[in-house]
Amino acid sequence: MFGIGSEAYVVGSHEFYMGYAMKNKHVLLTLDAGHFHPTEVISNKISSLLLYMDEVLLHVSRPVRWDSDHVVILDDELLAIGQEIIRGGFEKRVNIALDYFDASINRIAAWVIGTRNTQKALLRALLEPQDALRNAETEFDFTTRLALTEEYKAYPFAAVFDYYCEKNNVPVREAWLDKVRAYEKDVLLKR
Repeated sequence: MFGIGSEAYVVGSHEFYMGYAMKNKHVLLTLDAGHFHPTEVISNKISSLLLYMDEVLLHVSRPVRWDSDHVVILDDELLAIGQEIIRGGFEKRVNIALDYFDASINRIAAWVIGTRNTQKALLRALLEPQDALRNAETEFDFTTRLALTEEYKAYPFAAVFDYYCEKNNVPVREAWLDKVRAYEKDVLLKR
């Protein structure tokens, strides 16, 4: 779809591709986080599209308007994508593809950073008090919903992610960077 130098222009439109994917059920619509108008986000589109489609594909990246549209960072939009997927129960209907190329940094580090950030966004959403939020919503208790949503922002999800990493024999916090640097020194620089 993209070629060198064409990142900011692609023939067609979101509506054209969306209509084509809806008409041709064997085609997944791709929502690209890095290629929408600066005031648009893909998290807002997920639940609406899944009313009419069985699945969607997300190309999770950063917007082209920044230094790079590739390495996934733990920004507000990634957190909102995680919340939309988990709150909607769309885990089996949303396919997540990550972009990790940035020529200015180590590619393996870029891949690890993006993958860990996406896992953190999904974990953070999974740790939300889903039942309490749903009850408040269905009972039109918007005070409780707002209070829970705000309190949730301070929940210690990082400690849970650290435990998850330890349990799976994966380096905790930035300890993974030492392994990437060693690989770069021992393997990549010798190529």
